[in-house]
Amino acid sequence: MMKRKQILDLYFMDARSKLIDLAAFLDRVDRGEGETDFRLRAFRKALVELDRDKPDRAESVLLAFSDPTTEPAESADTKAACGAWPLTP
Repeated sequence: MMKRKQILDLYFMDARSKLIDLAAFLDRVDRGEGETDFRLRAFRKALVELDRDKPDRAESVLLAFSDPTTEPAESADTKAACGAWPLTP
């Protein structure tokens, strides 16, 4: 198993860059006009999960975007994936 310093040495700059990209994305959304939709709600829910101090953050972030239902849908309601469950609370 790698030491924390080794992990930081290897991955910090990449993670830092991605975090700055996320901040820029949110800035663009905030400057935009009109209403937001379920994707931003899911995104913000995922950010809350990311900030929790627990070892399974990746799973929690993924679940923030996921459909929690267990029954299969009778038919698809869209032609393409949109990256988040439309009924995100």
